[in-house]
Amino acid sequence: MTADLVQYGVDRGVARIALDSPHNRNALSSALMTQLEQRLAEAQAADDVRAVELTHTGGTFCAGADLNEARQGMEKSTHRVIALLRQIVELPKPVVASVDGHVRAGGLGLIGACDIALAGPASTFAFSEVRLGLAPAMISLTTLPRLTARAAGRYYLTGETFDAPTAARIGLITEAVEDIDAATHAVLDALRKASPQGLRETKPLTTKALSFADADALAEQSARLFASDEAREGMTSFLEKRPPRWVL
Repeated sequence: MTADLVQYGVDRGVARIALDSPHNRNALSSALMTQLEQRLAEAQAADDVRAVELTHTGGTFCAGADLNEARQGMEKSTHRVIALLRQIVELPKPVVASVDGHVRAGGLGLIGACDIALAGPASTFAFSEVRLGLAPAMISLTTLPRLTARAAGRYYLTGETFDAPTAARIGLITEAVEDIDAATHAVLDALRKASPQGLRETKPLTTKALSFADADALAEQSARLFASDEAREGMTSFLEKRPPRWVL
């Protein structure tokens, strides 16, 4: 039997979906993506669900791609990642990210796809692809429209780690908060006061900038990069906890 990697529960009209794969830092493995897709579909179909909370267990929200799987090839997975991001963006119910942990690479794509994103003091962020011989191609679909142009230039190209206040300042998240539970409850309670029709009709107005017109080309770019020699060196060096050969 496949382990439960994604928790699901409903409380007063809100579906709580929690990534629960701490052994690999909630990486986007094939199994986790399958379960997350199923849970999102379940929330969409449920008449008693008005909004979704996307959160995590452990100290990492999402580490991005599962590098052990990625070293075996990403031809199909790149399209799956984009489909998952699109599923969140097009879900006819608001999705609130509640984060108090590390977020890397593809995990930032999930954050960008959410309608509201809150991050607590333990949160750190990095577009780490460039340091692995990759590019944030797929997640540019949901993060580039959120960021200022200067912020995208800096953090896409350097792979630097930044904190929650910086993430809020550059537009990646909605707000940096001291008490993630209290802040999340306040936002979810506000959504509980909104009408289902009002939420359903309003959300598309806020997601128009998140276009998936270039999705196929970006998926192909990502697959090509994952298959490259430099990316294999980057992923191997990361797993072996050593600097890649290009570090000066």
